Amino acid sequence: MAIPTEPLSTSILAIMYFGDVVFAVSGALTAARYRMDVLGFVLIGTITGIGGGTIRDLLLGRTVWWTHDATELILCGAASLVTFFFITSDITRRRGMIWADALGLSVFSVVGCHIALEYGVSPIIAVFMGMVTATGGGLVRDVLTNTQPMIVSGQVYATAALLGSLTYACLRYLAVPEIPTEVAACLAAFALRASAIIFDIRMGPPGEFIRIGKDQSDSKPKGTNDGSNA
Repeated sequence: MAIPTEPLSTSILAIMYFGDVVFAVSGALTAARYRMDVLGFVLIGTITGIGGGTIRDLLLGRTVWWTHDATELILCGAASLVTFFFITSDITRRRGMIWADALGLSVFSVVGCHIALEYGVSPIIAVFMGMVTATGGGLVRDVLTNTQPMIVSGQVYATAALLGSLTYACLRYLAVPEIPTEVAACLAAFALRASAIIFDIRMGPPGEFIRIGKDQSDSKPKGTNDGSNA
């Protein structure tokens, strides 16, 4: 039997809506790289914004949030439209997508873990749901745009999401106040993801656990989502 959906706190709503906006921007900037029209911008941006939370709610058997509160859909659509009318150069699009995605990843890892814990699942499942929430939208975005997903291209991506959700679950278990817990967990996830972007840190194949820097012998496959800052 489904557990009733509890109202979210103001702080969680705030960071959830922030995550919707920045993820929608990352989706819209990806649409710009493929020269999509305005409908393509709105579609890819909105799916990126709500995709991870939708997958989480379906896995939990929870009512999908945006089906009874259209705020997220409106925010994602508006952010996508604003991006369509105000994008500039290709470099700005590329860098903007990477950093908007990093921000969305960080906050959604916390939102997803929080919602799962409130729903009554075990901490281990909640941490996993935080990762699903943070990476699901980007995964759907990359699949729809025929881009190799960051989550399977060696990016320190799901790892950063797991760090954020694990930090949140641990601090909450230690009864740290909610807002400091949310801030610390978001910062932990963002710090790891940002470090990976700036220093080009990647997970390597068997025999090469971590790669740092651009002196990699093998070239990236066509369509790979390069998470570097260049």
